[in-house]
Amino acid sequence: MENIVERFKRYISMDTKSDEKSQTVPSTKGQLELGKILKNELEEFGLTDVKMDKGGYIYATLKSNMDKKVPTIGFIAHMDTSPDADGKCVNPQIFTYNGGDIKLNDEYSITQKEFPFIKELVGKELITTDGTTLLGADDKAGLAAIMDAVEYLVNNKDIKHGDIKIGFTPDEEIGRGADLFDVEGFGADFAYTVDGGPLGELQYENFNAANVNIDIQGKNVHPGTAKDIMINSLIVGLELENMLPVSQKPEYTQMYEGFFLLTEMNGTVNSTNMKYIIRDHSMEEFTKKKELIQKVVGFLNEKYGNIINIDIKDSYYNMKEEIEPHMEIIALAKKSMEDLGIEPIIQPIRGGTDGARLSYMGMPTPNIFTGGYNFHGRFEFIPTESMHLASKTIVKIIENNAKDN
Repeated sequence: MENIVERFKRYISMDTKSDEKSQTVPSTKGQLELGKILKNELEEFGLTDVKMDKGGYIYATLKSNMDKKVPTIGFIAHMDTSPDADGKCVNPQIFTYNGGDIKLNDEYSITQKEFPFIKELVGKELITTDGTTLLGADDKAGLAAIMDAVEYLVNNKDIKHGDIKIGFTPDEEIGRGADLFDVEGFGADFAYTVDGGPLGELQYENFNAANVNIDIQGKNVHPGTAKDIMINSLIVGLELENMLPVSQKPEYTQMYEGFFLLTEMNGTVNSTNMKYIIRDHSMEEFTKKKELIQKVVGFLNEKYGNIINIDIKDSYYNMKEEIEPHMEIIALAKKSMEDLGIEPIIQPIRGGTDGARLSYMGMPTPNIFTGGYNFHGRFEFIPTESMHLASKTIVKIIENNAKDN
């Protein structure tokens, strides 16, 4: 078997950053290149029904080695990395952490002041970036854990298991990962995304999410004769932002608290475009947030004369409603972690996964840990032990499913 760390390093060295502005599926060619490698590896393991469809989705089956029928489990990870930073990590740093700040390069460090939880990782072997890219643990640690677990099962045929379905998706980071996922063809009774953070995370609640696009049409005249005529669209945009509750921004919220986030603002005096995301675990509060930003736009349109257009599109919903009727799959993951001496951390995701969409598409899909920290930026890192334990958790879930049914 290939060491999981070496496998992970191979995957993160490939640039699979997704691109929200692209209209292709997948949004970038690098994802197809990684997909071809994953497909070949699954075929080499001897899995059946291995295919990569035209959208870059990977599907495969590890056939049951049992006489009795047990529920079919799926394991899913995504191939893309966040467009927030360079995703080609060719110079990861691997070392035993002995305490203190972690120097990435002459400019950037992972400091105990900003990230106090690193004190708990003294003595662990860590993989960090060199400060110039993100690491790619989100979600190539998930890919590596699933592939490692599959290879282990293939090489240890005495471990009894039912049918196991493997799925790898593109473009999760830009909200499209489940768009073309073939749930019916996949054929799993339930699944787990392996896309969580620190060791022990087990999640079946996530945000309700919406994207907001706002166009503001100003009135540009020469500033020397602008009195009572000019409408500066940039200023109107700032006014809109300042009318939203300060306490409902990501930097002031935690746990179940939702937020508005201005993600992009481009413009001139004449015209401005603003993009927001809205998030909340509560459907009631989520609805109120969408109504509030519409009311703000309505007020400004009355003030300035219908110069603002707003478009709100829901992205995904809280999977809790779809998971709660099937809490046995949470119990299965929880018991499997406990069997390995891992303390389950059951808490809401302050984000979303492919599993949220897939749960509403008829396949309950909670989320389990990869072991990574600080996703989407240069401060991302992962303890190697956590990746090993993610792989072992997958195997233990499969074992326990065979024993308990």
